[in-house]
Amino acid sequence: MNMPQLILASQSPRRRELLQLLELPFEVTPADLKEAPEPDETPTELALRLSRAKAGSVLDSDRDVLVIACDTIVVLEDGRNQGRVLGKPRDGEEAKLMLRKLRDRSHRVYSAVTIMDRLGNTATELAETRLTMRPYTMAELDAYVASGDPLDKAGAYAIQHEGFHPVQEIEGCYASVMGLPLCHLTRCLAAHGTSVPVSVADACQAHTGHRCEIYPEIIRP
Repeated sequence: MNMPQLILASQSPRRRELLQLLELPFEVTPADLKEAPEPDETPTELALRLSRAKAGSVLDSDRDVLVIACDTIVVLEDGRNQGRVLGKPRDGEEAKLMLRKLRDRSHRVYSAVTIMDRLGNTATELAETRLTMRPYTMAELDAYVASGDPLDKAGAYAIQHEGFHPVQEIEGCYASVMGLPLCHLTRCLAAHGTSVPVSVADACQAHTGHRCEIYPEIIRP
């Protein structure tokens, strides 16, 4: 039986980098849709809806495909409702504002991953990660923003950035914060009858350098 063609509905180099760890061939067809929240939509509802919408937007019903789509939401805990969603900064000044708000505080990252087949059958998983940022200095913040790295990232930071390394503590999935929760993705693939030929936890930990404590809760070691 032939395996369906995998299509990654994202132009993110970080998602491509992570998906390559699974050693499954895939194509890239970026989704193009507006990522604005709907009225009264919670952050988790937003992430789930957008991941499904991204998958549906590139689905080709004439091909035997499995579309992989993901949406990552950064939420600053502020004691009100579900917190404030921090999207991608419009410019360097907004990036600085976001990073000042995040500094020395906790926030949550939600990544929803969806697998959709050509008939529209869908499997979706949501990963939740809690992070505490270190008390980086304003000089460090300014230098990071000047590098241009924050401008295409939700919350204006990359957890894996070697020069800035903004995160002090993490509870949850490191790969999810990068943009693609691999263990959750593996479970979605299994729901569509597709297995992964590698140890996902080992591959992820070797790539990120982060010791994962939660993968046994998601997939069997």
